[in-house]
Amino acid sequence: MSKVQSPKSDDGTTTSSRVADRRQHNSDRGHANLSPADFGLWTLDFGLTVTDLRKAFLSPTGARIDVLRGISFSVAPGETVAIVGASGAGKSTLLHLVGGIEAPDHGGIKLGDFAVETASRPELARYRNGQVGVVFQFHHLLPDLTAAENVCFPLMLARRDRRTARRSAYEALDRMGLASRASHRITDLSGGEQQRIAVCRALITSPLLVLADEPTGNLDSIIGGLIETELITYAASRPAIVIIATHNQDLARRCDRVLTLEQGRIVTE
Repeated sequence: MSKVQSPKSDDGTTTSSRVADRRQHNSDRGHANLSPADFGLWTLDFGLTVTDLRKAFLSPTGARIDVLRGISFSVAPGETVAIVGASGAGKSTLLHLVGGIEAPDHGGIKLGDFAVETASRPELARYRNGQVGVVFQFHHLLPDLTAAENVCFPLMLARRDRRTARRSAYEALDRMGLASRASHRITDLSGGEQQRIAVCRALITSPLLVLADEPTGNLDSIIGGLIETELITYAASRPAIVIIATHNQDLARRCDRVLTLEQGRIVTE
């Protein structure tokens, strides 16, 4: 089993102390400090555990391509973890497996007491809709809806009160500097605005686990910084788990830990 990097930072502080410090400083950004029990969890210990995860695909010629070759790590509530590595290293595949979007060939994924790899389709649907927020590389927003409608769409699917859902959407957009764009259709917005809307949509249901795939790719430093801060703040203030696949070294350094994927395994430096 590969070892992962220590959660202790260069200045000697531990992950738990850094998370506590961030939660203290970021409590005024609109993310309530809720306890795990407020989320209706299976257990109060809702950390993420990934054990010996393996995944292979077949190439167009029928050759087997081993993308993940035994990935193991754990993440505590309140942590942000960056997954880095060369293109094709398996970062997106890892996020898809953890999010229940794809099934592993081998290994275990548990959020609290919920075993993702053995869950039924209805259980996976509830897991993805209720416990996981995903920011994809491409926005996957609904072009015929406004910014606010896209953000509150997950709440409407969950049959939340319409007025409350819209208020939550407007508050989320306001935190990302998009209050004036709430009524604009997606096709009228820039790529940076669309990405911020995608982040708002991923967080609107208060997920326990947020998976972000290159959330700041092709964005300028100011807009990218807004997204980085929103994700890191969200993790510390809920608390929740945020895992970010990225090539952005500045973003990776802002996370509590960095895991490097190389040839299908986590390596230490």
